[in-house]
Amino acid sequence: MVEAPQTAEGWFSLHDFRSIDWDAWREAPESERRRAIEEGEAFLKHRELVADADAGESALFSVLGHKADLLFLHFRPSLDDLSAIERRFEDTALAKFTERETSYVSVTEVSGYVSDDYFEEGADAVDEGLRRYIEGKLKPDIPDEEYVSFYPMSKRRGEEHNWYDLDFEERADLMAGHGEVGKEYAGKIKQVIASSVGFDDHEWGVTLFGADPTDIKDIVYEMRFDPASSRYGEFGDFYVGRRFPPRDLDAFLAGETVPTGREPEEDSAGHSHGEGGHHGDDAHGGGEGHDRSGSGGGSAHGDHPHGDGEAGGEGDHPHGEGDGHGGEGGHGGEGGHGGGGSSDEDIRGELADLDIYAGKPHGEDVYATVLYSEADTDELFDEVEGLRGNFDHYGTHVKTAVYEGRHTDRAAVVSIWDTASAAETAGGFLSELPDIVARAGEESGFGTMGMFYTVKPDYQTEFVETFDDVGELLGEMDGHVETDLMVNVEDENDMFIASQWNAKEDAMAFFRSDEFSETVQWGRDVLADRPRHVFLA
Repeated sequence: MVEAPQTAEGWFSLHDFRSIDWDAWREAPESERRRAIEEGEAFLKHRELVADADAGESALFSVLGHKADLLFLHFRPSLDDLSAIERRFEDTALAKFTERETSYVSVTEVSGYVSDDYFEEGADAVDEGLRRYIEGKLKPDIPDEEYVSFYPMSKRRGEEHNWYDLDFEERADLMAGHGEVGKEYAGKIKQVIASSVGFDDHEWGVTLFGADPTDIKDIVYEMRFDPASSRYGEFGDFYVGRRFPPRDLDAFLAGETVPTGREPEEDSAGHSHGEGGHHGDDAHGGGEGHDRSGSGGGSAHGDHPHGDGEAGGEGDHPHGEGDGHGGEGGHGGEGGHGGGGSSDEDIRGELADLDIYAGKPHGEDVYATVLYSEADTDELFDEVEGLRGNFDHYGTHVKTAVYEGRHTDRAAVVSIWDTASAAETAGGFLSELPDIVARAGEESGFGTMGMFYTVKPDYQTEFVETFDDVGELLGEMDGHVETDLMVNVEDENDMFIASQWNAKEDAMAFFRSDEFSETVQWGRDVLADRPRHVFLA
């Protein structure tokens, strides 16, 4: 018998496709329509705020074409949670104007293709990066990208090509090749893949998210030519739509373009009644309702603690392993943090073209806030340690540390998070530390990524000396402002290179240099793990 890979399951998923009875809507009295909008909006807002369960995600999309008008997408810890959502919607006045066209039930999963150790020895047996990657697959965030495409699929069991007759190694090789296609869309497409074996008509439900709908078309098109799809893929109906906030429900029903972009209304106390974009300012209890002085740090979630990691597939999943789908990204030059106007994905792509590693494995994105202080390092560390204790209460917190400069008289406070909004919010608390003089990315035309390196102890001195040699080259380059190798006060083998340039192109000229290329090659022998290239939030 062919070996079946082990699986671990996470959150359950419901894709609920609804059409509007437009004739009934037009004929209904204004008071009835208004009640339907109010109850429908309230229901959807509470789902996005996950007021019905202890965890999960929900989102609302308009759907194009004849198959449906709306998609309600829900992730929850149990099937009972999803069942309750279905019944609660039927109690709203909006429900009488809708008809369910179809639905899809599935559960997120990871399989034995990801890591034998994870299944044989448990989560503690794998490194933190892989463990957090798996956690992200099992408990996915709904990405902020506006456009969505959903389709179910199965693996073929035909007479000539039967996926389930292939041995484990052959299936793994096919999926690894399939995943290579997905890597080309890092930063453009995010996906959530959930198993529907035993739950629905196909074996997986695939949900793709993108800022440009043509990217969705392109990735599906290219993957059709890969053997994992061309020989073994069987697909159901495709649905495409665009996300909009529940507060725009009235605009949608009036035939207006959504999302409208209008801001949420506020009451007299200044509290938001809308979602603040897609996600609610007070989602999950975070946001502006926290008192910093009383909490010693407050909520570091920002508007909503969404992770932006690439949701690559794994195991038998249709889009491969997902390893390498983007790096630890943030803002490499936009919104006052660099001024170059280029996106994180563009910069990561250019680095990849130069064979420069631009992110850790498993598609995990993280965001960093870096503040510089001229305070006494010991005093600064004591203050940071207090804040860090509060940050650690949040699942989106990755790391906060103090790095001491070697060629400058200032220290860097680095706080790394799963989401840009959380990093930004943490930056607000960190800005109150003593003698803060600057924020990385704001003191020059282009704040490059922070380059974090963990060096093998035996090579620590050699690494520092090599950096000093490279530093001499930097001093001679056009557009260079300042670069310093900063050392973690708690671990001398953990180093952070802070680099400032007049413009993005100046920095890229350095990355293209032979000297930097040689240093990268040498670094592969002396580093304890791959460098963390973290863009600034």
